[in-house]
Amino acid sequence: MTSTAVPRLVVAAPASGSGKTTVATGLMAAFAAAGLAVSPHKAGPDYIDPGYHALACGRPGRNLDPYLCGPERIVPLFAHGAAGCELALVEGVMGLFDGAAGQGELGSTAQVAKILRAPVVLVVDASSQSRSVAALVHGFASWDPGVRIGGVILNKVASDRHEALLRGALDESGVPVLGALRRAADVHVPSRHLGLVPAAERRPEAVAWVRDLAGRLRDSCDLPALLALARSAPPLDGTAWDAVEEVAACGASLPSPAPSRNRGSAPDPGPQTPDGLNCASGTPVGSEPHPQPARLGAPPGRSLGEFEDRGSGGRPPVSGRGGVGETARRRRPVVTVAGGAAFTFAYAEQVELLRAAGAELVTFDPLRDEALPEGTAGIVLGGGFPEIYAADLSANEPLRKAVAAFEGPIAAECAGLLYLARELDGAPMCGVLDAGATMTDRLTLGYREAVALGDSVLAPAGLRLRGHEFHRTRVAPGAGPAPAWGLTGGTGRRVEGFTTTDVHASYLHVHWAAEPSLARRFVERCAR
Repeated sequence: MTSTAVPRLVVAAPASGSGKTTVATGLMAAFAAAGLAVSPHKAGPDYIDPGYHALACGRPGRNLDPYLCGPERIVPLFAHGAAGCELALVEGVMGLFDGAAGQGELGSTAQVAKILRAPVVLVVDASSQSRSVAALVHGFASWDPGVRIGGVILNKVASDRHEALLRGALDESGVPVLGALRRAADVHVPSRHLGLVPAAERRPEAVAWVRDLAGRLRDSCDLPALLALARSAPPLDGTAWDAVEEVAACGASLPSPAPSRNRGSAPDPGPQTPDGLNCASGTPVGSEPHPQPARLGAPPGRSLGEFEDRGSGGRPPVSGRGGVGETARRRRPVVTVAGGAAFTFAYAEQVELLRAAGAELVTFDPLRDEALPEGTAGIVLGGGFPEIYAADLSANEPLRKAVAAFEGPIAAECAGLLYLARELDGAPMCGVLDAGATMTDRLTLGYREAVALGDSVLAPAGLRLRGHEFHRTRVAPGAGPAPAWGLTGGTGRRVEGFTTTDVHASYLHVHWAAEPSLARRFVERCAR
């Protein structure tokens, strides 16, 4: 058992839309610009906010989700991400006490704050209140004695007089005001059907936005007081998560042959993608001598090993007893991970686990690259917004044909599922799956309990885990002859996804840190 003594704060709010992302990202950028090594984290399953966090800090944004990963993994994952840092900032999810539906505090920002023993800074939208803000803050501060609200940052303040009224009211609450941001239309970040537009899709604008936020938060908040509050967090007991040890500790049997795909011989695509490993080795926005776009991932065809965060110390993949098989030790299979603007959803730990399992990781951009990287033994297609780029993805016919003809393991998640379909909103896709995809007005969102219904390149039959759905598209049929998962949650019980000899494709987003055997199994299959 080791101890982690990284100063830390959780940035929370009474409700969604209060300004958590603006304040959290701005504080990350302001502290990073002041010379501190800042570790960015996000409570919950969100993929988009961590992209902005990475721009602010120059390190991968990492998720802390007690529902997906289990409460017992929160401290280890936090310690892994915050290793070597002088400050860690955790942006909350939804309202402070909101979590998985019907399951108490599970998955809530409050639960993460309690596990991390971190003081909470409450961001309050003060645009339509004055003295009532004290009652609101008092309620949140007294609701759960295990949550320590150490200060308030007032957002959308109208004027000096408005600020004075708010501060006067909060003087009576005993909770200090640590900042006050003026109402400003130019702080707005573009959004669409699934929330904010990812940073990877608007890099120059995102870099400028983050740099501007750094200045606004520096001028509007008491940074020394916030840092002192962060330093009041006590040491945490727990060993840092380690991808190599996690892979070595799990067992994974190779899948037995399943019925071949519709077209018999043609194999298909795979798992998740990291444009979320974006600024892993970059420079925090605001600390560079001249404005320049931050790097958001390895260039197409380049090894991710050159760009990923060195939290694992650059350790070699697992070998020897408990490690990957003899084949993987002799030859590291090339696992190609989709990136670029259409594939931006990924948890940082996924690529770390794939590498620890023995893979050589290379990234490619389905929008621009006309061929798979040389030596590709497996493909990971993660989440993102292919529906926004359907025409461009379809126009890249050489790559679509290469994916359709690929004979090796593919793991596809949400956006990857759509890319493997016959068509997306009428635009031809890879045609690996006998299914069509369309945009709809209906949002599918929420946590799911899942069980693998059969052996696949990713999971053995009977494996149980938790996942998350987040999309406005529909695939018909919703499941193939050999479905990927049996799901519980949301609309009740149903089967979902597709598996074949070489393909696992599903809407379900899974945090591989909760089940490292996924990486080991996939890489072993690629090494055959």
